Amino acid sequence: MTAEPRYVVALDAVSLGDIAEVGGKNASLGELIRHLEKAGVRVVPGFATTVAAYRAFLAVNGLEETIREQIDRWAGDGVPLEAAGQAIRTAIAGGKWPNAIAAGIEDAYRRLCAASGGEVAVAVRSSATAEDLPDASFAGQQETFLNVRGAADLLAACTRCLASLYTDRAISYRANHGIDQLRVALSVGVQPMVRADTGAAGVMFTVDTETGFPGVVVIDAAFGLGETVVQGNVDPDEYRVAKALLEKSACVPVIERRLGRKQQKLVYAKRGRTARPEPAATTRLVRTTAAERARFVLDDREILELARWAVQIEQHYGKPMDIEWARDGRTGGLVVLQARPETVQARREAADLKTYRLGKVGRRLLTGAAVGDAVATGRVCVLASAADIERFVPGSVLVTGNTDPDWVPIMKTAAAIVTDHGGRTSHAAIVSRELGLPAVVGTRNATRALREGQDVTVSCAEGDEGAVYDGIGEVTVEQADLGRVPATRTQVMLNVANPAAAFRWWRLPSDGVGLARMEFIIGHEIKVHPLALLHPEAVRSRAERAAIARLVRGWPSGEEYFVGKLAAGIARLAAAHYPKPVIVRTSDFKTNEYARLIGGRGFEPSEENPMLGWRGASRYYSDDYREGFALECRALRRVRDEIGLDNVIVMIPFCRTPGEADAVLSVMAENGLERGRNGLEVYVMCEIPANVILAEQFAERFDGFSIGSNDLTQLVLGVDRDSARLRGLFDEGNEAVTRMIRQVIGVAHAKGRKVGLCGQAPSDRPAFAEFLVRAGIDSLSVTPDSFLAVKNGVATAERSASRVPGEMTAHGAEQLVGLHGLAQDDGRGDRRVG
Repeated sequence: MTAEPRYVVALDAVSLGDIAEVGGKNASLGELIRHLEKAGVRVVPGFATTVAAYRAFLAVNGLEETIREQIDRWAGDGVPLEAAGQAIRTAIAGGKWPNAIAAGIEDAYRRLCAASGGEVAVAVRSSATAEDLPDASFAGQQETFLNVRGAADLLAACTRCLASLYTDRAISYRANHGIDQLRVALSVGVQPMVRADTGAAGVMFTVDTETGFPGVVVIDAAFGLGETVVQGNVDPDEYRVAKALLEKSACVPVIERRLGRKQQKLVYAKRGRTARPEPAATTRLVRTTAAERARFVLDDREILELARWAVQIEQHYGKPMDIEWARDGRTGGLVVLQARPETVQARREAADLKTYRLGKVGRRLLTGAAVGDAVATGRVCVLASAADIERFVPGSVLVTGNTDPDWVPIMKTAAAIVTDHGGRTSHAAIVSRELGLPAVVGTRNATRALREGQDVTVSCAEGDEGAVYDGIGEVTVEQADLGRVPATRTQVMLNVANPAAAFRWWRLPSDGVGLARMEFIIGHEIKVHPLALLHPEAVRSRAERAAIARLVRGWPSGEEYFVGKLAAGIARLAAAHYPKPVIVRTSDFKTNEYARLIGGRGFEPSEENPMLGWRGASRYYSDDYREGFALECRALRRVRDEIGLDNVIVMIPFCRTPGEADAVLSVMAENGLERGRNGLEVYVMCEIPANVILAEQFAERFDGFSIGSNDLTQLVLGVDRDSARLRGLFDEGNEAVTRMIRQVIGVAHAKGRKVGLCGQAPSDRPAFAEFLVRAGIDSLSVTPDSFLAVKNGVATAERSASRVPGEMTAHGAEQLVGLHGLAQDDGRGDRRVG
């Protein structure tokens, strides 16, 4: 005896095993309710119509023949897709629900109303049977209807959901993916509305959406209903949370908070009874207030609660997830609306790394949020509407306000995409990732700033900030197999500076970061001299005072602006490599560079030779800068003690004497950075001959040395490293320099201290890297784009050294001697080459 088919089911009665019955979206909701609510993840309940109900609807209205006929006319007879799709949708919209199914929907709705104590507004969502699977993302292909009230309007909205299975974009998508149009079916999910119209909503991913870095949760948030975030109608707030620290007690591992413009929000429309079958608008867009635009949507407690839920959901599903959430404006409670597998990064080959390097380019025209990490070139095509598809030339750079699913046919043929509006989880961003296209979104004025037919270069290879450059730039593409990177005894670490690019290199099997430059964060992210933030009244330039006021707007104070921005930059670099060590060098600007910061001229002396002047350690204990250094210490302490990234090691640059070291360590301790407390290690740059000559005394004060080969070579040889005339004399492989390096390695190891080298030389000269390996260096720190070459060179040097201890390869020795025939000794002074 055959069981009666189910037409309407409660969401808590289904799970992932029921995709064939209720589609991917509804099956996933049931999975969340059944398995994660008990763990504290709050999910909105509801009910769903089944595939059996969909088939019955088609059968009772005789629609299968109509659908097949129209698809065949489009595919075989050349009938325009718009005409065939409209004919199908009109036929479905004119259909009637079988009485038994309509009664089941009405009864389930009445139960929701009874549970809520009155006529409840519901969200009516489409759920296709192949939807939200890793190999077929149907995101945005079918319709959702919000704020639907009353049984009659609910039935009409359910019918419209069925019709949306045959929108032009959905038909095209299935045809392009080889999916039979009639084999796909649709379930309709119905849930009580969360009053996000008076609260907030957004999207979160359990992987960095641009790089695939798995160590963070990325949360986008805006006021009002969440469709604005999904569709890219607003520039949302963005938060990043370090997963590994979520369960660390007393830590707040929010490593980034980015305030979005949040120009508008979607709220309930004021309406009476609606006409059917085409209901009146149930929602409307309104402009946000100045106060809403100026404040963050989420506080730390909410960010961490959402992030913990995201990790729980990811662990349950066993894969990266894309999750929609909302906050009820009446209760303040957070809920999960839906969860589906993330479909872009999941398909990337982790073993392969393709890198794009931008060479010579024209003037920078625009910036926005970078989507992906590629670079593309092409001619601009500015379109105001997807209806202008006939004007688009394949291979062009699509420039528009923002996109929705109607744009997909155009996007598929574009070289790159640039939009005025939208964030990293907007439709343009999601589809661009799926198509493998570079996109720069949220530029504000691309449609006005770029000319039709203009040649441009669209770059997403420079970190989170994407850029559009004038003209066709030089682009180099390289691909490497990370599965074949050799293991080495000598650690190979990275030199990094730009927090925006921190996650880009996570797939490299590095041993951490040997040099993170604080001055890059200050110069590019903060832009203002720290003392100008502490004493804005001392800034004489009216224009600079205005610039400072604009930058600190929304922050409690200039002081907090500096500390917060610096801490966020350091945290992002540290989180990308946690728990591996990340060595952060305190600011090493020279006075002329500090003076170029906004408001800096009045706080910096004019020096004849800034390279040898008031820089590094000598600033930190000076009365003229110690307030600024205190802000640096506060940022470092926040990263280590509050956020919880205790893998950060602090490094002091240009420390001339042991007495100066004592003074700096004392100031650090006064500001909460006491060496040894909470495992804090403090390193010193070895870049002055005194650091080598007095290495024993420096080793008593610091936990390690990092050789700065540029400055050390400059000061050992007395050669200005920036002098073009003396370039031929500047040689890290000179015997005087290599003796210094061998000497400090020997003393440091005798004192139980580690020694690394963070200069450019190993990246540029394989022979120098070989010398360092043979000298017993503990680590090399190199630029990310040279990591693989240096790693392979180190492996070769280690194999050679194990065969012939103490001897360089003939080629390496020849290279190290260089153009000048300079000698290289073995540390004992009794072997010469050349």
